[in-house]
Amino acid sequence: MNQKKWDVLALGATAVDDLLYVASFPAADCKTQVLSSTRQCGGLSATALVAASRLGARCAYAGALGENELSEYVESTLVREGVDTNFAVRREDASPIHSTIIVDNASGTRNIFSESTGFCGADENWPDAEIICAARVLFVDHYGIEGTLSAAKIAHENSIPIVADIERGKSPLFRELLELVDHLVISQDFAAQLTGRSTPAEAALALWSENRAVVIVTCGENGCWVLAKETDSKESGSKESEQPRWFPAFQVQVVDTTGCGDVFHGAYASALAQGFDLENRIRIAAAAAALKATQPGGQKGIPTREELELFLASQV
Repeated sequence: MNQKKWDVLALGATAVDDLLYVASFPAADCKTQVLSSTRQCGGLSATALVAASRLGARCAYAGALGENELSEYVESTLVREGVDTNFAVRREDASPIHSTIIVDNASGTRNIFSESTGFCGADENWPDAEIICAARVLFVDHYGIEGTLSAAKIAHENSIPIVADIERGKSPLFRELLELVDHLVISQDFAAQLTGRSTPAEAALALWSENRAVVIVTCGENGCWVLAKETDSKESGSKESEQPRWFPAFQVQVVDTTGCGDVFHGAYASALAQGFDLENRIRIAAAAAALKATQPGGQKGIPTREELELFLASQV
């Protein structure tokens, strides 16, 4: 595999989301009518791959799937979305996360109740270096961290950019993985938890290191804070940014925020693999996340490339 076969290769979490829509989230010990329900594929890496694929990236999944109905649902969804699953690992003990998500129609927010009954994420011994080196970008999360760390080391040694969607840091291997991530896109809440800093700008500075290309702290409807080596296209010279910059979010009518962060990550990875500069990567990621928020579920509202371009053209 001397040529780059894929733009984005992901190894991490897949999920099956059963979404229940209610007029408003109930108080304790209340009975609430479900207005509608649906099932969609979800998971940090799976949703990121769908987003990247819809935006024109060639994508592959090489994490673990089981021999069960949930795994079959995930694989059929990924294949339908144009994601290559030929290198996914089959394990008897593997299964996607199964989540029940209660969406509050009044506010567009949601509560997630998840269960994990099997192994999920990157396999400890897969994929090998040849497969990893066939990708322009390696996308990782915190599921199956032993395999994730091994893959990240291979990517780092071969100068393959690593984009991470990490939400938990309990593993003793977490810090080692974190140091290898050169495109760190992290939520405001987790950034504050990791750094103890009170503002996203301060957290971005605390998460910066010489190994990073970019640190992005996402703040939902309040945009994101970005610290990067890449020179601002509006400035002269080659000096890297010394202070984080704020980028606004796009204003839309929010229906459901499920998966917005995952879509931001996937759209960013897609744009990185396709050679967009920093400002356009962030603009594309923010627009994709905003458009997803206008539709119910974690993946239904992910835009195609054409839909994204029309939306961006309307924002000028």
